[in-house]
Amino acid sequence: MPANKRGAPSSSTSSAKKRKTDKDLQKYYAVRTGARPGIYLTWAECQKQTAGFRGAQYKSFLSREDAQAFVDGRKIPSEEGEEKPQRFYAVARGIFTGIFSDWGTASMAIAGTKGPKYKKFDTYEDALDFIREWGDDQAIADAEKAAKRDGIAVAPSTKTFSNDEKSDDDSDDLSVESDDTSTKDAPTKDTPTEDTAKVYTDGSSLGNGTPGSVAGVGVYFGPNDPRNVSERLEGKLQTNQRAELTAILRALQLSPLTQSLMILSDSKYSIKCVRDWYKDWQRLGWKTSTNSEVKNKDLIQAVREEIAKRDAAGATTDFDWVKGHNNDPGNVAADKLAVAGARLGLPAKGRKKLK
Repeated sequence: MPANKRGAPSSSTSSAKKRKTDKDLQKYYAVRTGARPGIYLTWAECQKQTAGFRGAQYKSFLSREDAQAFVDGRKIPSEEGEEKPQRFYAVARGIFTGIFSDWGTASMAIAGTKGPKYKKFDTYEDALDFIREWGDDQAIADAEKAAKRDGIAVAPSTKTFSNDEKSDDDSDDLSVESDDTSTKDAPTKDTPTEDTAKVYTDGSSLGNGTPGSVAGVGVYFGPNDPRNVSERLEGKLQTNQRAELTAILRALQLSPLTQSLMILSDSKYSIKCVRDWYKDWQRLGWKTSTNSEVKNKDLIQAVREEIAKRDAAGATTDFDWVKGHNNDPGNVAADKLAVAGARLGLPAKGRKKLK
């Protein structure tokens, strides 16, 4: 085999260079079904023809010939003879949502979006489950309607994507994959009104997951607020997840029932448990999709009971995720309270016991 010429880039280097320059290539946005079908040179022009248009069909290409073939409903020249495995790209949060069979369309759905949620799957069913887990009601309804329209048989979902049965470690990096890039999960943010009070919650477990772990609870209402909490977690299980959930419960218990709340936590697990996942668990008799007991059920149920009381009193209870250890003053304060609580002895006398 002849030696490579001196200085010639390796195949991996060439591939990396190609990936860097692909974004500079002219794309052709083909609109097969839209306000005005045709080929457009910018995503903005394509969006004008498809936004709000029911049943719009469009896709990006790197050649005008392929784009024209798509508009005409013909086979794409560059794809003829290729036998690629079918892929499904689920976009649960973006400019628009849905399940797409090509990365070009999926990438348009998330372009310029802050905190998109998307992932690639081998089956339509898994893609739909992803939409059901991470999308809002409209995204779920649209995806299920599209499946029915296309004649795809999908079973009602009882699946959840929680990590509570896998580990007691709260990860801040629930990443998703795609062909070209990846993003980090940013849970849906609720919007507080002017009369909504903010409270930060946090949990800490020193030695989390080990026999000698000790956990603490931190709740921060504001500077010198007498309701601020720094206490040891009750019970034998001294885990980070239980501390996080307990902090949310304490915040609810210490707030007037008529006061609307925005609870800010760096625990995605806790937020999803008390805001989203509990619905399926409740429907399944507090069992997971694998028919096992839901971990931390007692705390999740207690939180939901407090929220129900507040709902009845006309107050709202919303949640927002904040990135931990990212210099957010409220989160830093709650974290310090939680760590200090973990270093304490037994819970303070006279404080309200958990249900």
